[in-house]
Amino acid sequence: MQARSALFDLYGDHLRARGGRAPVAALVKLLAPLGIAPPAVRTAVSRMVRQGWLDPLRLASGPGYSITPKAARRLDEAASRIYRTGRHSWDGRFDLLVLTPPTSRRDRQRLAANLTFLGYGTLDDCTWVATRAGEDVDLLLDEAGVRYERFTAAHTAGTPGAMGVVRRAWDLAEIGRAYERFVADQKPLLSGVTVRSSDEDAYAARFRLVHAWRTFLFRDPQLPPALLPERWPGTSAASFFDRHAARLRPAADRYVEQCLDASNRLARQKGR
Repeated sequence: MQARSALFDLYGDHLRARGGRAPVAALVKLLAPLGIAPPAVRTAVSRMVRQGWLDPLRLASGPGYSITPKAARRLDEAASRIYRTGRHSWDGRFDLLVLTPPTSRRDRQRLAANLTFLGYGTLDDCTWVATRAGEDVDLLLDEAGVRYERFTAAHTAGTPGAMGVVRRAWDLAEIGRAYERFVADQKPLLSGVTVRSSDEDAYAARFRLVHAWRTFLFRDPQLPPALLPERWPGTSAASFFDRHAARLRPAADRYVEQCLDASNRLARQKGR
């Protein structure tokens, strides 16, 4: 688990609802159960500041960092997809992007990752498609300096034709297998976390569960049910995730509050 990715999970899953800010000491303490060392946390924080995701600020408990408006939008979008709270109807139309790819390989990879996160799949090197318009896609492409045209398209063959487009843009069989591997990998890890486990153990197990589930933001565009295969593995995987994320939430919340309180107490003692 990389420190930068873990910080996104930490802010999105725990700190966003607590004002989106935390002292550095608490960030270090909250990532320690995941095996992330303090220098890695501080390096990742500095990088996220440069990239416009975090702002430094002075808290009563000492130096800290808060999410930027850009980060808040991204975290809220991620949360709605992680917990599947958004209910997206489909009008039979696709959002179609025809763009001129960046010349740099690194820029192309970054652009591809961002478009995939927003739910777009590739028909070819220059053409991307989604079943719903990404809210930030124009801003993303403008900031990347990419020339593009954007269209709304509907297949004249209706849903059967649309399913053909979907199978060109996404490897649904591989995504389905990834969901099955997710459940198989997580079951033995979660079975060992019971009501007798410590809050720290429950927090760490839940964090890893959410972190693993979050990877589907870059794999699964969450297509309308009409375009999915029968007995879609993502449906049962989502139920598995929801059940265990909810089961471990109370203990994880207690551990987060404990770490935040400990940072505040330490700061008060130093200020005496």
